[in-house]
Amino acid sequence: MDPSGILAKVNLPSDLKHLSLPELSQLAEEMRRFLLLTVSQTGGHFASNLGTVELTLALHYVFNAPRDKLVWDVGHQAYPHKIVTGRKERMATIRQYGGLAPFLRRDESPYDAFGAGHAGTAISAAYGMAVARDMKDEDFKVIAVAGDAALTAGMAFEALNHSGHSGRDFIIVLNDNKMSIGRSVGALSHYFNRLITDPRYNRYKGTFEQLVRDVPLMLRELPLVKSSLSEIGSRIQEGLKNLFVPDMLFEELGFRYFGPIDGHNLADLIPMLERIRDNVHEPALVHVYTIKGKGFEKSEAYPEEFYKDHSYHALSPKFDVTTWQAPRKSGPEPPSYTRVFADTLIELAERDERIVAITAAMPGGTGLDRFAERFPDRTFDVGIAEQHAVTFAAGLATEGFRPVVAIYSTFLQRAFDQVIHDVCIQNLPVTFCLDRGGIVGQDGDTHQGAFDLSYLRMIPNMIVMAPADEQECRRMIATALAHPGPAAVRYPRGPGPGVPMEGPATPLPPGKGRVMRPGEDVALVAVGVMVPAAQRAAELLAADGLSAAVIDARFIKPLDETLILEHVRRVPRLVTLEENVLAGGFGSAVLEMLERAGEHEIAVRRIGLPDRFVEHGAPEILRQKFGLDAESIATTVKEFLAHSGSARGLAGLRAAR
Repeated sequence: MDPSGILAKVNLPSDLKHLSLPELSQLAEEMRRFLLLTVSQTGGHFASNLGTVELTLALHYVFNAPRDKLVWDVGHQAYPHKIVTGRKERMATIRQYGGLAPFLRRDESPYDAFGAGHAGTAISAAYGMAVARDMKDEDFKVIAVAGDAALTAGMAFEALNHSGHSGRDFIIVLNDNKMSIGRSVGALSHYFNRLITDPRYNRYKGTFEQLVRDVPLMLRELPLVKSSLSEIGSRIQEGLKNLFVPDMLFEELGFRYFGPIDGHNLADLIPMLERIRDNVHEPALVHVYTIKGKGFEKSEAYPEEFYKDHSYHALSPKFDVTTWQAPRKSGPEPPSYTRVFADTLIELAERDERIVAITAAMPGGTGLDRFAERFPDRTFDVGIAEQHAVTFAAGLATEGFRPVVAIYSTFLQRAFDQVIHDVCIQNLPVTFCLDRGGIVGQDGDTHQGAFDLSYLRMIPNMIVMAPADEQECRRMIATALAHPGPAAVRYPRGPGPGVPMEGPATPLPPGKGRVMRPGEDVALVAVGVMVPAAQRAAELLAADGLSAAVIDARFIKPLDETLILEHVRRVPRLVTLEENVLAGGFGSAVLEMLERAGEHEIAVRRIGLPDRFVEHGAPEILRQKFGLDAESIATTVKEFLAHSGSARGLAGLRAAR
């Protein structure tokens, strides 16, 4: 969609400063239409960006980025920021390979002061910039824009505690929409909601504002009257807040509190920000309330329902915003691993009342919304607080429960110490179900589940599994819950290969793999999604006269050493396959095992992700780029055999030519 109207003339924030208030309001509506039509084609975060249009315009109108630093908490809410900072013409490429990043990136634009894809980082980063500014004796404003859900992150509270009493010129804009991906949870959310919705506060606040407006303009502009009204207004507002919300959390933490204010009302928002910019030179918090999905009637009216049923938080590509329908698939599709996990957990919880489930603000994304419907009293959403989620689970485990922490692979990184210190050292039976393991695609480097096999397998007492299909996923969840210590099951985004799921979910023998295909020239030892890829690669190799065995290791830790050694002692050529970084991953585990066994003559080639962060793009493009698709695997294996001294392999390659 080509931008039109006022939007066509806005290329940088400086263009906003020449617009009138009515023109800015018209621009906001044009940006919403542009976002709807663009994101519905590319896919991407939708409702949160519709909610920050006016806030973005006000911030860029009042402040002077990139000299002034705008630090957004993740990029879910920053598409409007991208539009007005020189990237409007490239919005059709967002989340696409080689296109605009899904979140903010310092190397994409000087207007992106800090990059982040995980929530809760903005206040810490912005305060660091404010301290650096003062140490260098420079003069610019620093503004952190954080959502109410981000303040459920413990890191955000740490930052508030550290920065509030510093006395530094530093602004936090709290974008309060009562939502993260689902509803915001916890005491802080109720605190915000009480302040915004208390009819007495808003009624008396409105009455005083009307009285001020009733004072004749000429009188209002007299210095004595103006200062008196300001002083009276400040005291009345302070009294109202203390009357209706006696524990003013942020002011106790050292912040001057302003608000709550309608984040869609530019006539109120811009003057408020201008007054703070010019007159407040200490830590300040501006509380604005917005509507997630503003301007799109269906998402405004039914946010949770549309997230649950129609990927409300992030649209799939080619989404029809008139019918609210995702593109129809041709023919039936296997269930997603997320669905398999949820159904299996419900099945097992029916048999074992000790099973409880924990999510960190991702009930829909992890499938635990389904579990919560069946077991509401055994489901706990702790908010964006992964560290707390893990240690909370550890506490439950000490009292005989079997907690399941359902979490995206990339988000468990935030609780690495808790996994070690609170779960594994004490050998507690906590099950970690890691969704979005491996390449997740368009969400990019902050969300790729590329490190979990490495950072989990190094921890004593932990067992680590990755299913190759839906039935294995069911059995691995049962295995984890039957294990007397910590266990992790790591599975990918999207559907599996379509293997039938039959019978009850029963545990696997711990540390036992399986042979999927016999072979004489090379053994392909794979885990997770790489098992089906290895099978397809073996078929391609067979067409070239090469015989490749395929082993589904199942367990990254403990390895099935007997099975692997049996093959490599007969065929001393081994290729490991994983959708994880090679550094410290599954292939490294196999090499360590061969060293322990004294097998120093085995030729080994590891296939996995390189020592770099994986950018955004369609998973199939990324897998091909990094050599993880079947065709690339087959090519790599042939090259490996040609260089490893395999006479049979060389003969086969010559015959294939």
